[in-house]
Amino acid sequence: MISISKRLFSKSGLARLATFGFLLAFAIPEAYAFRSSAIAEAKLDAIPGVQAAAPPNPRTMTFPPLKFQLPKSERVQLKNGMVVYLLQDRELPIVNLTSYLNVGSLYEPDAKVGLASLTGATLRSGGTVKTPAEKLDRELEFMASSIESGMNADNANISFSTLSRNLDRTLTLFAEVVREPAFDPARFELAKSHAIEGIRRQNDDPKAVAGRELTRAIYAGHPLGRIPTVATVNAITRDDLIAFHKRYFYPANMILAVSGDFDRAELLKKLEALFGDWPNQSAPFPVVPKPGEEMTPAVLHVQKEVNQSVIRMGHLGIDKNNPDLYAIKVMDYILGGGFTSRLTQEIRSNQGLAYNVDAYFDPGRRFKGTFIAETETKVASTARTITLLESIITGMTQAEVSEAELQLAKESIINSFIFAFERSSSVVAQQARLEFYGYPKGYLENYRDNIARVTRADVLRVAKQYLRPDAMKLVVVGDEKKFDQPLSVFGEVREIKLNNNK
Repeated sequence: MISISKRLFSKSGLARLATFGFLLAFAIPEAYAFRSSAIAEAKLDAIPGVQAAAPPNPRTMTFPPLKFQLPKSERVQLKNGMVVYLLQDRELPIVNLTSYLNVGSLYEPDAKVGLASLTGATLRSGGTVKTPAEKLDRELEFMASSIESGMNADNANISFSTLSRNLDRTLTLFAEVVREPAFDPARFELAKSHAIEGIRRQNDDPKAVAGRELTRAIYAGHPLGRIPTVATVNAITRDDLIAFHKRYFYPANMILAVSGDFDRAELLKKLEALFGDWPNQSAPFPVVPKPGEEMTPAVLHVQKEVNQSVIRMGHLGIDKNNPDLYAIKVMDYILGGGFTSRLTQEIRSNQGLAYNVDAYFDPGRRFKGTFIAETETKVASTARTITLLESIITGMTQAEVSEAELQLAKESIINSFIFAFERSSSVVAQQARLEFYGYPKGYLENYRDNIARVTRADVLRVAKQYLRPDAMKLVVVGDEKKFDQPLSVFGEVREIKLNNNK
């Protein structure tokens, strides 16, 4: 008895007792609750005329309307014309800044496609006139700050993230990157070699091939349809980067979005000091024509011996100012916007032909965007899947959607709207982009109401007006020897030969 007591009250014994008691404390209430519930239900069932309440059906549950107030940021214009959006957030000692400049590959010459991308990459990596590349790398790393830069079709983006205590120095380095990039020769050559290597490997991924060739087909003859080649990248010099930067980088062509833990007055004073003497430009922008409006069908095949065929089809779509934008968004959701969409239900769930399938309009910001339907399937079910895609898209233009489809689409779009504003950096960047791309005032404030007003008749009307199943550009990357039917059943086939050296 004494030996048992000693073992029980030893340190290890007490630890085991404590662990057992801790587990027991959790186990007993659950077991007791389950037993009590079962007893209560049994007692109710035993009383004549009394039945236990049925559990609620989630499909019939109703909730009050979602209340959400859009966060607001402050807009300030500096003396030199630069616009700054500010949103303070003291939760963490971090400051984020993103800048947008109206420049991109739309404005690069045909003979030097890739110039914008190289300029964007080397802005940061090439150091500045005052801070060489290696020193810039070391200093940012020491402060746990980051500065990043890039350029796409219609904007340049330079951003930073820093701890609040390092804001002044990071902001100074950011201003150097924006105003005085050095385009270090060695870093420029490195970026150029990376670009050429990327071109040589661009045909490794069948999905990338299909997406690229569809874009080229839709925007044939337009700057949006151009892609860099080894020849065009080799033609680019460091002087080209310097001239490109000098022409398009100036205060009135730039919008800043700043969020986080900063003092408003001190930040604006610092921005005026860093950018106040930066001169504006007067050189006009090159005229970029609109994409061709004529839409004709085409069947394009890229021979690649793969187990899955990559299927992309589409045509020219709409721009951001289209008055039917909201009805088109609802139509998108019903047609190809998730697990409940018609494409997913039929092609994935019912037929088991693909894991992923979707379709959507991507509204263009400067020019008309695209409508794209996409999926991947077994090579042996290629033609069958294409036929289904086309028939489901065509079906959208022939009859109204159901009331259940309409309500699910509208509720999903409206309820997911708030997730675009989870972080203060997202809020302020969103509002800066609206001005940068010239969205109408009240776009965000009225977005949910505009979606809610869409009717079944609206969805059918926009489907008939904007979906063009008769004018699709069809691109298939796959092994034609294993197709279930030849692609010629969809029209005259044009073979695209891949060449990694051009």
